[in-house]
Amino acid sequence: MVNKDGFNICGKALEEKLEQKWGFSAFRPLQREAIEAALSGRDALVVLPTGGGKSLCYQLPAVCGIGLVVVISPLIALMDDQVTAARQIGLKAGALHSQTNEKSRKATFAELYNDKLELLYISPERLVGGGLLDLIRRNIGMFAVDEAHCVSHWGHEFRPEYRQLGGIFSDFPDTPRLALTATATPVVQKDICAQLGLRDPISLIGHPDRPNLVYRAFPRHDQTRQVIDVIKRHPGEGGIVYSQTRREVDRLALGLAKAGVSCAPYHAGLSANDRARAQDDFVHERLDVIVATIAFGMGIDRSNVRYVVHANTPKSIEHYQQESGRAGRDGDPAECVLFFSVSDLITHRALSLRDDGISPERRRALERNLNEIARYAISPVCRHRLLAEHFGKPYPPSDFPVQSTSEGCGACDVCLGETQALPDAEALLTSQKIISAVFRTESRFGATYVVKVLLGREDERILANGHSSLKVFGLMKDSTDAILRSWIDQLVVQGHLMVTEGEYPLLKITQSGLNLCRGQGTVRLGLPSPRLPKSGRRQKVSASVGSKPGDTGTPLFEKLRRLRLLFARKLAIPPYMVFPDSVLTSMSLLKPTNLQTLRQIKGIGDQKRDRYGSAFLEIIAGGDPDEVAEKFGGDFVCFKSSVS
Repeated sequence: MVNKDGFNICGKALEEKLEQKWGFSAFRPLQREAIEAALSGRDALVVLPTGGGKSLCYQLPAVCGIGLVVVISPLIALMDDQVTAARQIGLKAGALHSQTNEKSRKATFAELYNDKLELLYISPERLVGGGLLDLIRRNIGMFAVDEAHCVSHWGHEFRPEYRQLGGIFSDFPDTPRLALTATATPVVQKDICAQLGLRDPISLIGHPDRPNLVYRAFPRHDQTRQVIDVIKRHPGEGGIVYSQTRREVDRLALGLAKAGVSCAPYHAGLSANDRARAQDDFVHERLDVIVATIAFGMGIDRSNVRYVVHANTPKSIEHYQQESGRAGRDGDPAECVLFFSVSDLITHRALSLRDDGISPERRRALERNLNEIARYAISPVCRHRLLAEHFGKPYPPSDFPVQSTSEGCGACDVCLGETQALPDAEALLTSQKIISAVFRTESRFGATYVVKVLLGREDERILANGHSSLKVFGLMKDSTDAILRSWIDQLVVQGHLMVTEGEYPLLKITQSGLNLCRGQGTVRLGLPSPRLPKSGRRQKVSASVGSKPGDTGTPLFEKLRRLRLLFARKLAIPPYMVFPDSVLTSMSLLKPTNLQTLRQIKGIGDQKRDRYGSAFLEIIAGGDPDEVAEKFGGDFVCFKSSVS
């Protein structure tokens, strides 16, 4: 491999750059292959899970002297943070997008003109808008398209501007193109290559499984209380709660605030200043929780998000994988919880009908996506397996520990015994009872009414309709409202019942449901356990320094965390940019005594060791965080302008 200046880049040189800048001695899966493809001038499609290190695939070639690396990303809210993080490790980076202020814009153009930039982060709108191509052409080394699924109509966040990138790239025939994403089915992968005009690309498709995440999916029956229960398992830790509409976001945020949760709402109906303030407070750890709409993308780059809760069901498994993937990006244990209701699917369908321009093909795709996420949420099957197989990969992965396979993944509600499948015969009998109640009430009522009949509730409507005399009245009185509603949802998802659209949704029996009553066909029902998990975390599958969840929260870890926060505030940067939690955990375990042993911790490169090392060593030796911050803080003031 030869870089722009003719310097031969060998494997050893790549390892040295990785160690020097990022503080890691070995590459993660497929990183080296992506970097070598870029340095040899070859196009590549890179699909790695969130936290898999996609940014290194284009940052390290920039360090190796490939020339200017232009990173195209739709996440405008993230770009400035990405530039700051790159500069923290000594990379020369800048950004251009619609929200770039005049001072920064002029500085970036000057650096471009003088060939001083290694990385340029740019929005597709800014690149497509023109006026930059001749300037970029002077020193271009590589195009990197981040969030590349946005180019595909079959992806989950289609952006029309991405469709124009292929035409721009054609004017740079000798420049390698790297397309990167965390979530792409085989169909989307093929479309990405076609739309971006990738030429004989090497496809580097990682396994989508995130072993550090615990996945849970439960029926929703008391949204605010259920969300609060999750938050209580993570005191003082960062979390994201997704809801379906702006109104629900505001209502849920108010309920959490009343319960004492440090939170803020985030949706498109808020002013730009309010959204920016909420995001800034969350990223800088002045807030514990952000409550956001599912439909409104969040540019969150906080690496220590310890839980993501979907208070409503997302539109697809791709959306769920992308949004839940914001948890545990640092590789430490984190929790992802989905609270499911069929009513969410009805809302998604209703919202899609407002779009008169949606094609029949897209409408069919929407329906398919809703069915897939519904099956994921209600199936009493390993969640890790369901997600992996959706993206075309087997589960468990080939490197999955043998000792864990006997208990399943050990990291989802099903494999942990929190959700159990009813025996086949019991599931069939239970389904027949519920379908019979719908039949006996002539399919003229919704789920709430049918549940009351099955529980034997003698309310005014039931008595007036004479339904208290039905054979099915009180037939399932030993069950609960929440469980019966969950089973009805499961029957709807499996096609044995259907819900009508309109102001008053009614339950109807399908042909499949009639067959089930005759003993024909199959049905699976899951039963959530009344036993709630005490912790949202799990022991990481792969043992490594700092992987034990119990290591955070120790007195030394909290002192290191306090110093990090104080330094971050002096620099006006997010705390994780000083050091991520995993590095602080390793410090608290290994207790290094000098800069040499500190440098051996994964994630500490030369620049961060030289900048912050002495201060953190004083904390490990017993120093007070506030005093150490006061002592060393002045040294960072001159650095602030170069990272802001």
